[in-house]
Amino acid sequence: MKISRHKKVHKHLSFFVNNFQFRQPYQVLVDGTFSFAALQNKLNIQDQLPKYFQASVKLLTTQCVILETEKLGPKVFGAMLIVKQFAVHKCGHEKEPVTGSKCLRSMIGKNNSHRYIVATQDRELQESVRKVPGVPLIYLHQKAPTLEQPSLASQKQALKYRTTVGMNAQQAETIALLKKQSGLAEESSESMPKKKRKKSGPNPLSCKKRKKVVPKQTENTNKSGKVRKRKKIKVPQHVKEALKGQGAEQ
Repeated sequence: MKISRHKKVHKHLSFFVNNFQFRQPYQVLVDGTFSFAALQNKLNIQDQLPKYFQASVKLLTTQCVILETEKLGPKVFGAMLIVKQFAVHKCGHEKEPVTGSKCLRSMIGKNNSHRYIVATQDRELQESVRKVPGVPLIYLHQKAPTLEQPSLASQKQALKYRTTVGMNAQQAETIALLKKQSGLAEESSESMPKKKRKKSGPNPLSCKKRKKVVPKQTENTNKSGKVRKRKKIKVPQHVKEALKGQGAEQ
């Protein structure tokens, strides 16, 4: 079972490495719900996630996530202590804190340019993350970390950029932006004026007079064109002698 799990993880990670330029150490954004579930299932996040990915991992959180766990009180005190062990990433909400899910969603942005892996048990945040291409999602399932297969949005984006001469998503976006800035972006076919075709003269070969072909007339031809042969009538010998005798008497 462990071998099949590691194969799935490697397969899913390879998808994001090949199509969205993910590199080690993988940056994992952890929220309070994931930390709370890990505490309940006695899972050490710092030890288990690197083993699960079989790669170096950098665990991150935000100030908004920490403040949210502090406000929830004694029920999530253990989760708050776990979250505070991770490196705090600047989220831009230092003056006006927001909820943990909203903060992580803003960290991802429209295309997850910083290549975060989101670790959460929040169903609403999971659904929101799946709509953004290039965002790996990890959650706990029966005491085991589970990296979800690439979302439909990620698969469509990867397929779109595979058709552009084997470029990945980041390279294609960069080239498109440079073309637009330099004014080399291709215009649509509708805006391009259609070229008028020049009138050409008549084909000289088609102007030649056709030669009249006179069919040969053959004698004794039927409708089917076959030649009829005349049948020879054979005269008996005694008739020939009788005719000769009559001619001599005359």
